[in-house]
Amino acid sequence: MEFKDKVVLVTGGYRGIGRAIAERFAKEGANIVVADIVPDVTKTAEEIAGQYQVKAIGVAGSVSDEGDVKALFKNIADTFGKLDVCINNAGITRDTLSMRMSADDWDKVIDINLRSVFLVTKEAVTMMMRAKYGRIVNMSSIVGLRGNVGQANYSASKAGIVGLTKSVASEVAKRGITVNAIAPGFIDTDMTRAVQDKARDNFLSMIPMEKAGGVDDIAEAAAFLGSDRSKYITGQVLVVDGGLMLR
Repeated sequence: MEFKDKVVLVTGGYRGIGRAIAERFAKEGANIVVADIVPDVTKTAEEIAGQYQVKAIGVAGSVSDEGDVKALFKNIADTFGKLDVCINNAGITRDTLSMRMSADDWDKVIDINLRSVFLVTKEAVTMMMRAKYGRIVNMSSIVGLRGNVGQANYSASKAGIVGLTKSVASEVAKRGITVNAIAPGFIDTDMTRAVQDKARDNFLSMIPMEKAGGVDDIAEAAAFLGSDRSKYITGQVLVVDGGLMLR
């Protein structure tokens, strides 16, 4: 039980990649904090607790709102007294060509995808520094490394996460805290299933493995970077894309 008695926070953990990550840690004995803007997030926590026999709480709120984030961490402190692993996974898309993109759609994506990582990381580091231990894993994307048509806001937010990851990693390395990022490629989620069939087929044709990744592929990467197996790795971006970045 690699994560037995560890406390793991997963933002955007209601479903999809976040839910898979939360379950992956719970499977190894971790206590889970699932944070999401969806009020039903408490149900997700109850299901995880029941299935894996761990303690899990769901906290509803916006991780791009400083007040909500402070309330989240007060809840973590009151319930568990510590935080060992922080997975910054919350994110949205508002796709369109940049010349058609509204300032509001730009701001929403930057707020939820990037501002949230800053706010949550700031609180997580404060808590982890007291324990002189912590693992922070931020969810970037390959589009943050290479860009993508119609995703200027999303690409910018994910590129910003890479820069934030490397900067914070440098700041806290001496404190026993590692900070890394994962850059998923085309992963089979509700978000990618909404892509039109022609565009989806075109994307899949560019992947050397000729298939989309699964949420479990990202969960395994998160478990590695959240564990002591990665204790000498910090400030890095782990690309999980079936070879897409090779093309």
